[in-house]
Amino acid sequence: MPRFAPHPEKRATIVAGASAGIGAATATTLAAAGHPVALGARRAEKCEEVAERIRAAGGEAVALPLDVTDDGSVRKFVAAATEALGPIEIVVSGAGDLAAGQIHEMDSDAFAAQVGVHLVGAHRLVSAVVPEMVGRRRGDIVFIGSDVVPMPRPRMGAYVPAKAGLEAMAQTMRMELEGTGVRASVVRPGPTSTSMGMNWDEQTTAAVLKDWMRWGLARHPYFLRASDIAAAVASVVSAPRGVHYTLVEVEPEAPLREDEA
Repeated sequence: MPRFAPHPEKRATIVAGASAGIGAATATTLAAAGHPVALGARRAEKCEEVAERIRAAGGEAVALPLDVTDDGSVRKFVAAATEALGPIEIVVSGAGDLAAGQIHEMDSDAFAAQVGVHLVGAHRLVSAVVPEMVGRRRGDIVFIGSDVVPMPRPRMGAYVPAKAGLEAMAQTMRMELEGTGVRASVVRPGPTSTSMGMNWDEQTTAAVLKDWMRWGLARHPYFLRASDIAAAVASVVSAPRGVHYTLVEVEPEAPLREDEA
């Protein structure tokens, strides 16, 4: 006799930060697996474009405005997603941006804004969804972390401490949720080609790359694709009941070396 009742065949999913990059790829991948998806971001029109592609491919998706820095926006988003799709079974917390700069040179409001998006915003989602998951005794929360947590990168401003706090929150939740049937997991990407950092000017980009190379943090030029991270998220949430992928680290494979013979 199984130790746990299996997951429902279709699991209502919300993806925060779904307008582009990892979030959009994750929503698309989970919808292709048969899960109805609510896509949320400040750029709701971009979410709608992704949702239209999902529906055109035969999936079920709704696009809703979401600002994780605003408690009312988060509550409204979760309520609308629940009304459209049913009780939320999967939460993917990936909303965020990336501001470059040295910590001691950052304005404190800019520093707080990064922490507010990556860490406090994730907590708003958790507080809005997880209590009902605990009541149903099942559910998955997946936080998109970063390899800057075990290997901090200079000039990442508040991004490094924000992601470190996020992963610490996830680890604490894993302990607190033990025995509830709700799984809290981290997918930790390495360097990934997304829209984050694409608005840096040439001088900022050069300074960042120079410091990364000085500290040995840019070993090769290959980057992950957003779809690679989406595949990792799909693996985490598709694990059968009784199995918990607590941390999945994803790094780009290096280019093949030339034969040395």
